[in-house]
Amino acid sequence: MTRLTADVWVSAYLTRLRLAGIPVFITKKGDATAGAVLVKLNTLDGRATAYQRSFDLMTGDRKWVVLAEGAEPDVDAALMRQKSFDPDLWVIEVEDRDGRHLLDEPGLSD
Repeated sequence: MTRLTADVWVSAYLTRLRLAGIPVFITKKGDATAGAVLVKLNTLDGRATAYQRSFDLMTGDRKWVVLAEGAEPDVDAALMRQKSFDPDLWVIEVEDRDGRHLLDEPGLSD
């Protein structure tokens, strides 16, 4: 199976969020072909969750897992640490009071 480039996946994700009426911003643009993507969900109440892709060695599946969760400044600090050692990293910020990020939907969860 061919993997999508990072910029194609990000573009599709942004489109899906916008069609659902969920505000989204690219806060760090990474490498267009192979950059990893982190998604920060800001629930606009002072809390946030950052998600990263993880490879499950047992099943071979790629899943979104929580990288950091809690007070927004703490999540931002975790993202800054990730950015400091990965110059190819993409960071997408989703703002939704209901906690919707769509990462578990078909086509995005793969």
